[in-house]
Amino acid sequence: MPLLLLIRHGENDFVKTGKMAGHTPGVHLNERGKEQAAELGETLKDVPLAAIYSSPLERAIETAEPIAQGRELQIQIRHALIESNIGAWQGSEIKNVRKLPEWKMVQNQPSRFRFPDGESFQEMQTRLVNEIESIAKAHQPEDIVALVFHSDPIKLVVAYYLGMPLDNFQRISIDTASVTMLYVSPGGVSLVKQNLRTPFKFPLPEKRPGKQSILQRILEMFAH
Repeated sequence: MPLLLLIRHGENDFVKTGKMAGHTPGVHLNERGKEQAAELGETLKDVPLAAIYSSPLERAIETAEPIAQGRELQIQIRHALIESNIGAWQGSEIKNVRKLPEWKMVQNQPSRFRFPDGESFQEMQTRLVNEIESIAKAHQPEDIVALVFHSDPIKLVVAYYLGMPLDNFQRISIDTASVTMLYVSPGGVSLVKQNLRTPFKFPLPEKRPGKQSILQRILEMFAH
């Protein structure tokens, strides 16, 4: 089964507005975010990716584009990788939302919370894990696949495969333009590396017969 590179999109300026983005359209990478995306493209340029998947939101697609550059791969948009559906809270000022009684539940018991007119964290986790499983089953054992999406969704995926209670998922750190690796094998799913930030190195593929595959070498490299 494949090695999945879970990549958070690069930096954007919407957070400076003090509002909650959710599915807000037109949120683009800022200059630093574009630099981060370019750095990811350079870091991953020699990794033989079998596919590149992305959330439909602009900030994710713009992060995926430098990774796809120079490859005969199209970025495949997967709507199930989209950011949290925060419903009526979308576009709300965070300082006002924090005053609501529901905010304590978001922070302390997210497993019990549903965004008004949006989805619950449990529904979000189920949506994302189903998508990860679908993508993994579509690939060969030696494939390496890139998925570009969002912070909380990546945290929820990692929490699920680690067997972590959903209420603790925010303890996981996922920085902008970071790479988290999940190896999906018949025996289970392993967290190979979490929150890698550029610059870091992948082993180069070896074309000589009888040599280890790049996937085997990546797993060995990041096991230490």
